[in-house]
Amino acid sequence: MLLVGFLSILHGCGGSSGTTSADNNGTSGTNGMISGMAIKGPVSGATVTAYSIANGMMGSQVTNTTTDSTGSFLLSMGTYSGSVMLQMSGGTYVDEATGMPMTMASGNVMTAVIPSVVSGSTITGIQMTPLTSMSQSMASNMAGGMTGANIVAANASVGAYFMVNDILHTQPMNPLVSGSSGTATQDMKNYGMTIAAMSQTAKDMGMTSSSGMVTAMMNDATDGVMNGMMGGTLISMGGMGGGMMGGGGAMMQVTAGTSGLATAMSAFMASPMNKSGLTAADMLTLMTHLNASNGTL
Repeated sequence: MLLVGFLSILHGCGGSSGTTSADNNGTSGTNGMISGMAIKGPVSGATVTAYSIANGMMGSQVTNTTTDSTGSFLLSMGTYSGSVMLQMSGGTYVDEATGMPMTMASGNVMTAVIPSVVSGSTITGIQMTPLTSMSQSMASNMAGGMTGANIVAANASVGAYFMVNDILHTQPMNPLVSGSSGTATQDMKNYGMTIAAMSQTAKDMGMTSSSGMVTAMMNDATDGVMNGMMGGTLISMGGMGGGMMGGGGAMMQVTAGTSGLATAMSAFMASPMNKSGLTAADMLTLMTHLNASNGTL
């Protein structure tokens, strides 16, 4: 009896791994759960909605919830099984480049796609970020749309581009927290500094809300090439949530997702907003990679 009890305890501990495989997710009866964080800087007071995915497209709403002050959320999924798209709207965050509180502007969202959810399973540690948003946008435009295979491929491609092994489960380092690099892995550093570089780009362009830059990067990633275009059409920065100070109509720079992002990252690293303890030398590999990139995800 003691042996059986001990093995039961070991089996129960295996459910907190936070992976999306049937073998590694724990079960919680008939009520599945998804927990994680919305990070553009932690986004508090945002609405997170889980949608089914049907025929590669966003389907019906499964459930929704609100993020807390740390950007954390917990979704009760019931008996749902299959691929899932998460979408976040509203809420406030502290912008990395300015240190100022900002609101997710109307029309701007962040998303993440999970390739497979087993009915009744518990999935923890999901990150919803500009990078997962870019991946969702890319997967939706692939042949067949957001199939499980396309979701896996898009998550991997965006991760490889920004040198983050797992964009869905790796928590980005927060560069606004003093000494945050001390306990961060290189993946976490790359993740956090990439998001900060996007905010720096928005600041340098005079955007009133850096959430508009997330939307622009999502649009840029749609065709799988970071070149400031959706297909052959230049992306307009005007008309997006937050807009441009001094008027709309400006076009996204063709290098915004390549060498321009590396330049913005270097600028942020040298700014007083970077409290992580990292220097440009610590991020040289990623910046060199972005400088040399042709934009292909």
